[in-house]
Amino acid sequence: MTTAEHPAQTESQTDTAVNPLTAPAPELWRDPNAKPFVVFDGITKEFGDFTAVDNISLDIYKRELFCLLGGSGSGKSTLLRMLAGFEQPTSGRILIDGVDMSGIPPWNRPVNMMFQSYALFPHLSVEKNVAFGLRREGMADGDVKRRVQEILDMVQMGHLAKRKPHQLSGGQRQRVALARSLVKRPKLLLLDEPLGALDKKLREETQFELMNIQEELGVTFIVVTHDQEEAMTLATRIGVMNQGEIVQVGEPHDIYEYPNSRFVASFIGSVNMFEGVVTVDEVDHVIIDSAEAGGLLRVDHGISCAPNQKVHVALRPEKITLSHDKPDQDVNCMFGKVEDIAYMGNMSIFRIRLANGKEVRVTQPNYARDIKGKFTWGDMVYLHWEVDSSVVLTV
Repeated sequence: MTTAEHPAQTESQTDTAVNPLTAPAPELWRDPNAKPFVVFDGITKEFGDFTAVDNISLDIYKRELFCLLGGSGSGKSTLLRMLAGFEQPTSGRILIDGVDMSGIPPWNRPVNMMFQSYALFPHLSVEKNVAFGLRREGMADGDVKRRVQEILDMVQMGHLAKRKPHQLSGGQRQRVALARSLVKRPKLLLLDEPLGALDKKLREETQFELMNIQEELGVTFIVVTHDQEEAMTLATRIGVMNQGEIVQVGEPHDIYEYPNSRFVASFIGSVNMFEGVVTVDEVDHVIIDSAEAGGLLRVDHGISCAPNQKVHVALRPEKITLSHDKPDQDVNCMFGKVEDIAYMGNMSIFRIRLANGKEVRVTQPNYARDIKGKFTWGDMVYLHWEVDSSVVLTV
């Protein structure tokens, strides 16, 4: 159930495989002279009156593990299917390694795709599932056996080669599907919600295995997911999608710490949002008067805005410090009552209610085993944070 490798593709492309501990993948997206490997050029896809993908232009580079992240109906799977050749764009072009894919069928693209359902043949063993595509192409038996054994060993499934899919766990079936997708050595591997069927602990473990395999083979991965934590863990870069558009592209750290809109700030992780009016706008800082925050907020960077413009300040819960004593600062300080506490093991989550009714979420790491007595239900506490901890959003 995968698309076939490009006829001109040879085994020589695996010669670029590297040891991930000694030679990390080059961050080509930071090089203005680097040539992109995958190019979406003004791609639009319409289904009748509905626009699923709206004029997307995006560059993805060799050996990236790029994540398309968005909610249901955002257009991410449609974009992936057009790249694989299962859907045709209404307008625009897709290029892979400099070749325009217009009119090229899925089986002639240098692409394989791994589906969420895995789509393994139930009557075939693990090794026969993985070998299926190679045998269809007429590869010699000895070469097939060698190639299959190499990839099964890489995904730690060599010892289960004779088993059939119903004899495997969900995580093991996922590894077999990955091996089958990689055994033909595609230039590009597309993964549609690849870990969605796994439980939380296994999903977390498999994420790191997937990263190691991708780094070792040097294959470009494009992953579609709705799971923010998964995207943050896996990706070299993330493209956040909403209503058929890519609203922000960046490395995980940049997406989380410097969102470009309220949508991105709210979609990635947890965030507190305070509406206010800009009263001071200098090159190195802004002051915002926020009734929601109950005072003045200072952010140590300037923004381009009109005088007295309404803005929002985004503040992550882990950036906030709680204290019983009033801090020595006139800005970025609030006072409220602890209404709820959730103990999560590695951290505790506090819901603080301000005097004006605004609810603020605070998270704190549990450094010590015994956290009782520090803050408890009903406590009146101060909330404060540094001037470089929040972000001003104008959209």
